Amino acid sequence: MKPNTGKNILVLVADQMTPSSLRSYGNGVSKTPRIDALARNGVTFDSAYCASPLCAPSRFAFMAGKLASKIGAYDNAAEFPAQTLTFAHYLRAAGYRTVLSGKMHFCGPDQLHGFEERLTTDIYPADFGWVPDWEQPQVRPSWYHNMSSVLDAGPCVRTNQLDFDDEVTFTVRQKLYDIARERQAGADVRPFCVVASLTHPHDPYAIPEPYWNLYRDEEIDLPRTTLGFEESDPHSKRLRHVCENDRTPPTEQQVRNARRAYYGALSYVDAQFGAILDALDATGMADDTIVIVTSDHGDMLGERGLWYKMTFFENAARVPLIVHAPKHFQPRRVAESVSTIDLLPTLVELATGKREAAWPDAVDGRSLVPHLRGDGGHDETFGEYLAEGAIAPIVMIRRGRYKFIHTPVDPDQLFDLAADPRELNNLASDPGHARIAAEFRAEVRQRWDLDALHREVIASQRRRRFHYAATTQGRIQSWDWQPFNDASQRYMRNHIELDTLEAMARYPRVTHE
Repeated sequence: MKPNTGKNILVLVADQMTPSSLRSYGNGVSKTPRIDALARNGVTFDSAYCASPLCAPSRFAFMAGKLASKIGAYDNAAEFPAQTLTFAHYLRAAGYRTVLSGKMHFCGPDQLHGFEERLTTDIYPADFGWVPDWEQPQVRPSWYHNMSSVLDAGPCVRTNQLDFDDEVTFTVRQKLYDIARERQAGADVRPFCVVASLTHPHDPYAIPEPYWNLYRDEEIDLPRTTLGFEESDPHSKRLRHVCENDRTPPTEQQVRNARRAYYGALSYVDAQFGAILDALDATGMADDTIVIVTSDHGDMLGERGLWYKMTFFENAARVPLIVHAPKHFQPRRVAESVSTIDLLPTLVELATGKREAAWPDAVDGRSLVPHLRGDGGHDETFGEYLAEGAIAPIVMIRRGRYKFIHTPVDPDQLFDLAADPRELNNLASDPGHARIAAEFRAEVRQRWDLDALHREVIASQRRRRFHYAATTQGRIQSWDWQPFNDASQRYMRNHIELDTLEAMARYPRVTHE
């Protein structure tokens, strides 16, 4: 790999942030001025999708630049294999300092995956405790989402998610200050790739009053499409069972409360991103840093009677994607459909100045640099869902104006998103679209061996359930990441002279003429 370009990279990741909730994507309610400014002065992708609408599979695919099935990223308790190359490995090999703070939902003993430093633990467990069971779809495990997040939505003083995200923001700001001081001393002048990954606005929908009070009940928009159980497609019916949507249906006020708290959480995320950007600016590194904003998946937020994710409908499968680098790319909007798995080859090209022709390990993503330059680029994306609520693999192809969703156990779905953005008219059996549907079906057969994938998922689920049952007997050895801070090197210590220590810690340094 050639020497790096010297451009710093800051990746700001939210959790479950659907673009339809953001002002920069046309929403008139949310208050997110820092994200809005990044979009206004950056390249905004209007049709970006996650590779799988669930936390861990989406994040593993984003890190590896591959579809989830290629790396066994089936669900939220899937191991992310240590030999899988990630963008952190590629950038580190190119001379980058790679740093992670926050949520990545890595499962298994490797909790770094190419990152040189990891500043916090994860908010979610690293073990195999959340394995679905496709062989018993009627059994609802206790760890599944239920509707309490919606039914109990409202203001709060504190949650574990606030504890976590406040720590993420603090550690990233501190790391940026440390990097600036180290560069000032000539100790480490490598460019950095810092990933700051928050868990908001992921449910539960609860947020402190300063953010709750940014909004009023009467300005909160309600879902545009409300469907009952019998009106829903088969996969949506399974999701409604898994999440107990219809056991205690939320009232209109509870729906409004949940959406209001979600908007408040967006404003909280915006404030955290803003605090990180302020630190970047204060250290003088902003002009040399490419900032990327995205999410792992969206949130249905009551659309079609659904909440959370786990479906390929737009609110759950689409993600915001903003690349802010005004010195390098003119502000523009990109209409073509792309994927978060495209970020690995994009980051490598931004870091090295070169588009990789021969990868050490093949990737599915394609560089977005042509889109960033306004110089063409692809217009298609693929997705897979292999987790709870499904009973067989579900795959998605988005190309041009069409989205096609297929699973062997349900009728196909084909939507013309240009004419039908709310996905109300399934064209899969429409005679006028028979040729298009047939072409998509043929492509699915060519791209996936769904029978084999089904068997692999079932076998993996069985192994991991047995593994978890065995390893939770007797003494339990945790894989959860334990951040280490060497207190002997912090603040004031006697092995460094006071004046020297104070001079090292002050940024910028005081110079005497």
